[in-house]
Amino acid sequence: MIRTELHTGWTVRAAGGPVPAEIAAETVPATVPGTVHTDLLDAELIPDPYLGENEAALVWFHRAAWRYATTLDASPAAEGERVDLVFDGLDTVATVTLGGVELGRTANMHRSYRFDVRERLRGGAVPLEVRFDPALEYAEEVQKVIGERPRPYPHPFNAVRKMACSFGWDWGPDLQTAGIWKPVRLERWRVARLASVRPLATLDPDGTGRLVVHVDVERAADAELIAEVRLDDHVSQIVLRPGEISGMTEISVPDAPVWWPIGYGDQPLAEVSVILRDNSDTLDSFAARVGFRTITVDETPDEIGSAFTFLVNGQPIFIRGLNWIPEDHLLTRLDRGRYQAAIERAIDANTNLLRVWGGGIYESDDFYDVCDERGILVWQDFPLACAAYAEEEPIRSEILAEARENVGRLAPHASLALWNGGNENIWGHEDWDWKPALHDLTWGAGYYYELFPALLAELDPTRAYHPGSPSSPGHDPSDVHPNDDRHGTRHEWEAWNREDYTYHANFLPRFCSEFGWQAPATWSTLRESLAPEDFDQESPAFLLHQKAAGGNDKLNAGMARHLRVPEDFEDWHWAAQLNQARATAYAIAHLRGHAPRTMGSILWQLNDCWPVTSWAVVDGAGRRKPAWYALRRAYAPRLLTLRFDREAGSLVAVNDAPSAWRGTARLRRIDFDGTEVAGAEITVDVPPRSTGVIALGADLCTAGDVTREVLVADLDGLRATRLFAEDFDLAYDPGALSADISPVEGGYSITVTATSFARDVALLPDKIDPSAVVDDALVDLLPGESHTFRVTTNWADGPAFALPAVLRSANTLAAEG
Repeated sequence: MIRTELHTGWTVRAAGGPVPAEIAAETVPATVPGTVHTDLLDAELIPDPYLGENEAALVWFHRAAWRYATTLDASPAAEGERVDLVFDGLDTVATVTLGGVELGRTANMHRSYRFDVRERLRGGAVPLEVRFDPALEYAEEVQKVIGERPRPYPHPFNAVRKMACSFGWDWGPDLQTAGIWKPVRLERWRVARLASVRPLATLDPDGTGRLVVHVDVERAADAELIAEVRLDDHVSQIVLRPGEISGMTEISVPDAPVWWPIGYGDQPLAEVSVILRDNSDTLDSFAARVGFRTITVDETPDEIGSAFTFLVNGQPIFIRGLNWIPEDHLLTRLDRGRYQAAIERAIDANTNLLRVWGGGIYESDDFYDVCDERGILVWQDFPLACAAYAEEEPIRSEILAEARENVGRLAPHASLALWNGGNENIWGHEDWDWKPALHDLTWGAGYYYELFPALLAELDPTRAYHPGSPSSPGHDPSDVHPNDDRHGTRHEWEAWNREDYTYHANFLPRFCSEFGWQAPATWSTLRESLAPEDFDQESPAFLLHQKAAGGNDKLNAGMARHLRVPEDFEDWHWAAQLNQARATAYAIAHLRGHAPRTMGSILWQLNDCWPVTSWAVVDGAGRRKPAWYALRRAYAPRLLTLRFDREAGSLVAVNDAPSAWRGTARLRRIDFDGTEVAGAEITVDVPPRSTGVIALGADLCTAGDVTREVLVADLDGLRATRLFAEDFDLAYDPGALSADISPVEGGYSITVTATSFARDVALLPDKIDPSAVVDDALVDLLPGESHTFRVTTNWADGPAFALPAVLRSANTLAAEG
């Protein structure tokens, strides 16, 4: 096998549609892999769609056609040689021609394409072109044939196999990219090639590792083939007799090195290689890494309903997860470094699972490689989201082809824990008035309940499968609601859309795979993406970067339940970010505090794909919002919280560590001036991977003055606080804080001291230096206490980091209200 990349010499130009004349007249260099958007940005022909109102100025892209062109200079095929032109990904509706002859047409960005070009090579340069027609117009035409089906947004994204959020989402722009978005190459081979290799590694209870390797070949000759499989010192062979195209072998590894998710052990990975031979000649090869582990999901019926618990190597795992969307809407700008940085931000927040959401893509190999190495479990949605999907052609065969290809591609990855049928499709069919609109049209049930399970049974029976998030597996949705908190998975969106975040207390889901609260991007990200005059909730540019229906109204309604809603934009920005942080902490404490009934929490969401007001805890520039720090504390292996049910209070100690948590908790009900009104010491003894709930006395839980008392619990450096009224009724001292700043290597040490109770003390250093990062945030201080923050920065003006706009707390919002 000889592989030659075809990434140089490409150009792109407009081929039709409402392209502005000054752009239509240009032929520009094209980066491959890439997209038209990035090429025109590089040529300075369009403005950055992420800035200001530029997204709206580029809507003409939706109906534009483009032509990529280069020349293919390759020698003719030798006798018995196959020559294939291979595209790993075309986005999306493409026509490929070589020497003016059409090779094929595509309509799916989630799969690869291969064209036999041996008859087209005569020596010398041959024109190679790829024309991209508008995915939107293709989808509109398909919809006319197969029938319109329900979806949440105007564009028929469910009628074309393109990243759904490319058409816009309630956190994403509507850019509708086009281009050769993955590698393209020429492959020359003879006799046979490896069409698919699926290494499936598992671990037996006795510690024996098992590697089952399935090999599929494409033949050009009817010869006997040998596929040699090597795992370290273990070697096995698959013999394929003439005419045979598939085979498998199994290798047993006694005392195999065990792969564990982060926090439970190490992540050893073993190299697997496959060499395909014809007699003594090497024809093709494959290499991957595997980890020996077994991952299952316990869905055993119980007295409540049915469990939903991940088990890795027999160990129940409480999932501390985050939903993952594409890290950049312009996908081809992502590389391993950006994936590594994003995943590290999740790890630093004590996460152990990322859910690849179904409105995006099957992610890059770099994503799964990093998760393998770092011990992050991956929940992989099939890319179907929030809509009814046709089970007829041309959609059906495309969905099954992409699923088959990607199930095989991802099979080696130790991190891949679960395949999920799609996002909110079963729930949508049951609750979102789809049935009258559908009449007798198919909507996707065949994929979720039959085709995907059958495909996994054939290709990868080692992974768990879930029909949809949310869903109640094993039950007809008309009998047991797909969002029933007694079974399976639940999405909690009443808390945000219509209710306060405290609404979470009304439900005890077995596993909550979506929930969250919005906030704007960090201040420096706003400054980079908006003009100063757009720092206004109602400015057109700010609203263009708020995609949720009624999003700002929901932000303000949620804020008003707890805080005064500031008039000043900068104060409002802080209040919105603070409320998101509190909502995050509250929901996770509720879910973790009810383990083992609840065994999973997947917050919506980790990341953004552009600068936007959203549910992300890390904004589109990779900056941590205050909610990220709340998440890190809430997902720490040990969590201390105070739970109140009416007037009764409890201390909740969540111990997700491998050792028992023993100690004496100090509880105090104190006045904001530091006077202790009531106190107690409580023995805490919580076994490993367990939760302890300890009832508190009425003297601790009943305030004498609800406006200026706080209940404080301290244990092993962890603190939980509980106020007795909402912030707008509390007698905070707005001048409670002072700061002492000292230069240290790499930045500044900033010690903040309180003279009165100070809640949610935080530094927002990006307001001074956009690259500055602080090590902690949202700290509660009692009178006389200090906390030292470390700011990493090269900024010369240290005192600026203690300015009132930077050193914030809940107290300062009370003053500004």
